[in-house]
Amino acid sequence: MAEHTSMLRDGFLLLGFALIFVLLFRRLGLGATLGYLVAGAVVGPQVLGMVGDAEQKLGIAELGITLLLFLVGLELNPARLWRMKRDILGLGLLQVVFCGLAVTAVIGVFTEFSWEAALALGLPLALSSTAQVLPMLQSSGRLRTPFGERAFAMLLFQDLSIIPLITIISAMSRNPADAGGPPGWLLALYTVGALAGLIAAGRFVIRPLFRLIGNLGEREMFVVAALFTVMASAAVMELLGLSTALGAFVAGVMLADSPYRHELEADVEPFRSILLGLFFLAVGMMLNLTAIAERPLFVAGMALALITVKAAVIFGIGMAFGMAWRGAMALGLLLSQGGEFGFVLFAQAQNALLIAPDAASLFGAVVTLSMATTPFLMMATARFRREAEAAPGEREGPQPDGANAVVVGFGRFGQSVTQMLLASNIPVTMVDTDIEMIDVAAGFGAKVYFGDGTRLDLLRQAGAGDAEMIFFCMDGDQATPDFVEAVHEAFPRAAIYVRAFDRRAVIGLRDAPVNAVVREVMESAVKMARIALADAGLSAEAVARSEDMFRANDKERLKLQIEAGDIRVARDRIITTPQLSEG
Repeated sequence: MAEHTSMLRDGFLLLGFALIFVLLFRRLGLGATLGYLVAGAVVGPQVLGMVGDAEQKLGIAELGITLLLFLVGLELNPARLWRMKRDILGLGLLQVVFCGLAVTAVIGVFTEFSWEAALALGLPLALSSTAQVLPMLQSSGRLRTPFGERAFAMLLFQDLSIIPLITIISAMSRNPADAGGPPGWLLALYTVGALAGLIAAGRFVIRPLFRLIGNLGEREMFVVAALFTVMASAAVMELLGLSTALGAFVAGVMLADSPYRHELEADVEPFRSILLGLFFLAVGMMLNLTAIAERPLFVAGMALALITVKAAVIFGIGMAFGMAWRGAMALGLLLSQGGEFGFVLFAQAQNALLIAPDAASLFGAVVTLSMATTPFLMMATARFRREAEAAPGEREGPQPDGANAVVVGFGRFGQSVTQMLLASNIPVTMVDTDIEMIDVAAGFGAKVYFGDGTRLDLLRQAGAGDAEMIFFCMDGDQATPDFVEAVHEAFPRAAIYVRAFDRRAVIGLRDAPVNAVVREVMESAVKMARIALADAGLSAEAVARSEDMFRANDKERLKLQIEAGDIRVARDRIITTPQLSEG
């Protein structure tokens, strides 16, 4: 009972302090990651001493890193990766290698660390904060510009480089437990075999499993299946003595091109956010503030050196790749900080006996301080970035793989809307819950993602935040006024178009923030009547006159019903008897 009470108390305190500091740091523009770190330091044993046992909490919270790598794997859409291959393999690779070696050289020259320790510290510091940079690009509307694409390419390669960096640290390990493990060649065989097994399991087990769940309509089982996939992949790798992060990453990659990608992202994201927040809280609790307080000049000087070296190296790489100097400078400053994966790799280096716990705390503080400077650096360079945006050719239209339009519902109605948009060269992301229809669409070459498009989190995963148009083409009255209002608040940039089941639905949406509401059978019914009247021998003028009369009458009736909010209004305007022709 005492242990249960302690867990509740610790959870209450950790979440309470996290809420306060994350909201405060968000308000100051410093990002959620710093808020979690400071909250952990304050509530932990170094300051208030209200919560302890940080090591146990860190062990649980490392699941957040596992889920983060799973989501990184899900982002690896082959079409987008192929288009960005030059930036990812060029800019990304050069940035990680040159920044890592440059920072390693600074640590090796100006400190007394061995070269193994300097490498174990310098390589992680080459990584930037994805959790901080991407929201900054999104909020400024630059994620889909060439500048944003290059920054994203570097961040993506950094995320991919976690696996080889973990492998490098493991190879340098001084821990006898690691030394007693299997030889390197056997680990390599294990890795290849495990990857092949995971890919085969994804194709022949996991995808059919998700298809079955989708057919059954058991949405909550998607959450269970998603977490099962991540945990099983990580457990297999752990059993073989390999990186659990690699297992989660491969699990994401093998589902990246599946119709379930957006649903999986939406289901896993809340768990990732909570556990990753707990990870940073635990890291904050484990920071040795005494060691940091004893060497504040070292922390400040190393943070300044990190920012300067990374900004200079990235600036040079950007110039070499043909960027204007202003854009290259902005890119260097944007990615000059250390990143959240630095804490993960420092923990790996500490477990490998490459660095002492005090060194992990010192360099954790270096990462934290460098992250805190980024918003201020970007504010100081706002003028340069604005001029870079205004430069000719700097901004483009929507990219081929980016959703300029999101179509929810890929039935007969949604298919027609989608084809007209694509015929006008507008990129579209299609979402539906009908597994059989998704399979049929795939047979015709159409990529439709599985997911409930009435969920805001799934719409966000499908690219609604960057879309200019959102179409709700589902059957029935699923696009309710409250839902449309919520969509408009969440994605104010997007124009909203709704397929309405009947005039009741149109009346219900009278005050909703929609650009257009279309009754689903109105135009097809009018067309059928026109054909029948022509076949009956009426002249073209008589057919047109009948259509005009019907449309004018229907429009006036609908207007009165919308004003009154009552479908029973203007019943006298319904045409119920043959109309006498004029003349």
